[in-house]
Amino acid sequence: MRRVLFLAYHFPPVGGAGVQRSVKFVRYLPEHGYEPVVVTGPGAEASRWTPADASLGGEVPGGTTVRRIQGDPPDPARPIRARVERWLDRQEPFFRWWEQGADAAAQGETADLVYASMSPFESGAAAARIAARLGVPWVADLRDPWALDEMQAYPSRVHRRRDLRRMREVLASASAVVMNTDEAARRVRSFSGLSGPVVAIPNGFDPDDFASPAPERTPGFFRIVHAGYLHTELARGGVARAVRGLLGGAVPGVDVGTRSHVYLLRAVERLLTADPALAGRIEVHLAGVLSEADLAEARRSSVVRLHGYVSHAATVELLRSADLLFLPMQNLPEGTRATIVPGKTYEYLAAGRPILAAVPDGDARDLLARVPTATLCRPADVDGIADAVLGELRRKDRGERLPEVPAALLAPFERQQLTARLADVFDAVLGVSPPLASADRVAV
Repeated sequence: MRRVLFLAYHFPPVGGAGVQRSVKFVRYLPEHGYEPVVVTGPGAEASRWTPADASLGGEVPGGTTVRRIQGDPPDPARPIRARVERWLDRQEPFFRWWEQGADAAAQGETADLVYASMSPFESGAAAARIAARLGVPWVADLRDPWALDEMQAYPSRVHRRRDLRRMREVLASASAVVMNTDEAARRVRSFSGLSGPVVAIPNGFDPDDFASPAPERTPGFFRIVHAGYLHTELARGGVARAVRGLLGGAVPGVDVGTRSHVYLLRAVERLLTADPALAGRIEVHLAGVLSEADLAEARRSSVVRLHGYVSHAATVELLRSADLLFLPMQNLPEGTRATIVPGKTYEYLAAGRPILAAVPDGDARDLLARVPTATLCRPADVDGIADAVLGELRRKDRGERLPEVPAALLAPFERQQLTARLADVFDAVLGVSPPLASADRVAV
């Protein structure tokens, strides 16, 4: 069995969507001839982006070697100092700590290949250094599209270009680059100087997580569920983002504030005003780590039920209890394609419940347009959101049977198949199978 040094800062007992991708790869790679040796963070810190979910550790195969960085990560800089360092384009202490710590934790290990789950994007530099020391290739897997991410706002156009240059330089040494959407992969393929193919392997779902009987839904109530992160604080009206936009640091026309519950709650209030009889029937359930801005918006509405961060298993149960699953994304000018698909999209599909997708053009919209249980509208379309909610509520009242999502549509997004795709990339890099074409992808 070949050994792969698997760099993943986000790993149990930390939870979240990025962790799930790494855990499932680690779980299924041995079935395809690869023994992962995990290099990760200490796993002890709890923050908005690293919530604790020890239950995910149960999916790591027994006997898996896990090398952890010793000690705690450095404290973040105070807000004013952080802004100054960002303007000066200085690397934050955390990223230096992770890059150097990962290299140290990998000392003494042997491997046929090094793999880096990114972000942190500094994992790429660490993987390149380790791979050079071992004399083996490395593979970059970008869970987010780094400097191509339209949600990112830099201090200025100069900062954005510098980060794009860093991205190009790091990926140039990788023997293969994995992106998790076709759109992001297409853009990376335009980079000059890449030494290997660029392939798309999306996020997905594990059928085992959905094997138990679905929970009963409460008659008379209409439950709307959103799971994961919201971004209320990044609304376009923010002064900082507006300034960055003027300086060229933000992609023009992007409204990140729609990737929140703001427009959904406006739509629900509109429905309640038009038909007061709906009061007490509609519930909006939010599961995940919420910011102060998220909470402030939620507390303005009487329909919101807050769950906080819950385990992945509990999240799946909540999804399956929904009458409607809400999938919001950032708003983009029509015709501009998003580079991301939220990881929750695939588990929403596996839950088999109706989906209200307030999404821009891009891979997410292309995929959900083929799903018979999905209703699509634009991210800021309050009327469209309200119509979709009312339509599903009336369908429930009529007792109509839901159409099934075709198995052929779901199958490419099963974690076992996605891990097989990653193993194919490893095989090609190591020369044990024919080279991959850059256009190889999982179709959406």
